[in-house]
Amino acid sequence: MTVKKKAGLKDYIALARPDSWVKNVFMVPGMLFALSVFKTPIDSHLFFKIIVGIISTCLIASANYVINEYLDADFDRFHPLKKNRSSVVYTVNPKIVYLEYGALVIIGLSLAYLISYKFILLSAFLLFMGVIYNVRPFRSKERVFLDVLSESVNNPIRFGLGWFIFSPALGAPDSKWDFDWINTFPPTSIIVAYWMGGAFLMATKRFAEYRMIGNPETAGQYRRSFKFYTENSLLVSMFFYAITSAFFMGIFLIKDRIELLVSFPFFALLFSWYLRIGLLNDSPVQGSEKLHTRKWFMLYLFLFTALLCILMFVDIPWLYWFLKNASNY
Repeated sequence: MTVKKKAGLKDYIALARPDSWVKNVFMVPGMLFALSVFKTPIDSHLFFKIIVGIISTCLIASANYVINEYLDADFDRFHPLKKNRSSVVYTVNPKIVYLEYGALVIIGLSLAYLISYKFILLSAFLLFMGVIYNVRPFRSKERVFLDVLSESVNNPIRFGLGWFIFSPALGAPDSKWDFDWINTFPPTSIIVAYWMGGAFLMATKRFAEYRMIGNPETAGQYRRSFKFYTENSLLVSMFFYAITSAFFMGIFLIKDRIELLVSFPFFALLFSWYLRIGLLNDSPVQGSEKLHTRKWFMLYLFLFTALLCILMFVDIPWLYWFLKNASNY
């Protein structure tokens, strides 16, 4: 039996997955939409909140990654790629792991406190979902379909964190919303759409992993939920999540920002293109560090994001006229 080497400093840093901080880009739409609603003054205080909020979210996400990698070490060795993770290759000290987790939590929540009480509560919820996803007796990642739904909750949480960086303590007087504390929360429709959109991305990742492992028994040893999945069930779930996301996205666009309707065909193309990539052998959707290799897709994603930014702040009067007159027929 091969004796594993003890983990070094860089291996404990690797547990926090700083390369996955890019996922916090899901905060940006929340920032932009809050900016368009509340007309938040762009000043040094706002830049301070943005920087502190992003750092806080990165640290809290890393806390979740630390317990994820530590508790998954015995399962990741059955995965063709994850078997090379530090927690699998090296012997890690549990005391250091929990100390690292605690330090990330304390610093992350301390920074979150500087933003607002809503921001720190949502940050705590992100940590809570990390426990639900990884720690027994919950460990939702082992439950069929619930694994996807519980992990993809992190997407609307990130949207909300971005939103609360820009939203005031109370509803902005110059916004179309009433001056009421509850109206500083984002619309439910965009939260559900974001959640289901994230579920689509996650189910596509599961599908790609399942196909790459290629052996149902081995796949079940890596992730218990894979004992119950099939390629067909994953494909059907991907279709359901995409349709549900589109439905709630449509509600959001009509009720809150009609100009964004222009982006809908491009939104559909984005989902379709991502699905096409997900169906490839050894698909790069298995990790954000691999997806960037699809240069045309990343270019399209950049242009699509730029389009959303424009539509968020530019009014299109004829679109209101068109929808008003179309409703008469």
